[in-house]
Amino acid sequence: MSDAESKTRIETAKLIRSYYDAFNAGDTDAMLDHLTDDVIHDVNQGERRVGREKFRAFNARMTHHYKETLTEIAVLVSKDGTRAAAEFNVNGEYLNTDSELPPAQGQKYVLPAGTFFAIRDGKIARVTTYYNLTDWIAQVA
Repeated sequence: MSDAESKTRIETAKLIRSYYDAFNAGDTDAMLDHLTDDVIHDVNQGERRVGREKFRAFNARMTHHYKETLTEIAVLVSKDGTRAAAEFNVNGEYLNTDSELPPAQGQKYVLPAGTFFAIRDGKIARVTTYYNLTDWIAQVA
């Protein structure tokens, strides 16, 4: 691996860790600072969102319904630094009932999850998150 590739990998890992630091701090604006203007955001149980404003709206909705902190974050980066993945545990509390999901009563949950990232020009261009909705429902039902 060249020095340039090594540096890019390190910078990508720092970017992802900083993004998750902002998530854990509940700082949506700081999260948005890590994203490209045309960021693609996919969650396995929802529709694709494109753009920072749609990402912001999604975060506002999530913050209303859930209080979450991520732990045991493991970040993996491709050799060229253009892609990354993170595996983590979501430690959460279900605050307000979300659409067709079970009623919220302050239930606590721990949910393994993972996210894939595409990196462009030092920013996150794609965020694709996967988790087991059936597991989450079993924990809060």
